[in-house]
Amino acid sequence: MFAIVKTGGKQYRVAKDDVIQVEKLAGEAGDQVTLDQILAVGEGENVTVGTPVVDGAAVVFELVEQARGPKILWFKKRRRQNSKRKGGHRQDLTVLKVLDITTGGAKPAKKAKAKAADAPAEASAEA
Repeated sequence: MFAIVKTGGKQYRVAKDDVIQVEKLAGEAGDQVTLDQILAVGEGENVTVGTPVVDGAAVVFELVEQARGPKILWFKKRRRQNSKRKGGHRQDLTVLKVLDITTGGAKPAKKAKAKAADAPAEASAEA
């Protein structure tokens, strides 16, 4: 199953376990991020296209890291005028991993790591 997600003014085609870089989103590594602006969702020939978004569809991501893009330099020169300018920019990015694609208003499943971390605490409390 795939989905087309809109974030940061751009569109990304994602499937389960894909890793993408998007414009910076709030959060820390390990957090779950849910994006609900899904433009299309489907599998094979069966694709649902939204008008403009698909109702009840969402994609759950795990925030892998906050990163920065490559340095982009710009340079302006006016010939024979002894005039030149140089500058640069590095974009802040967020690396996301797709955990789940939900449709029809279904709630995303809780993180497996959280369940595993809770189990030993419960076992020690019972003993």
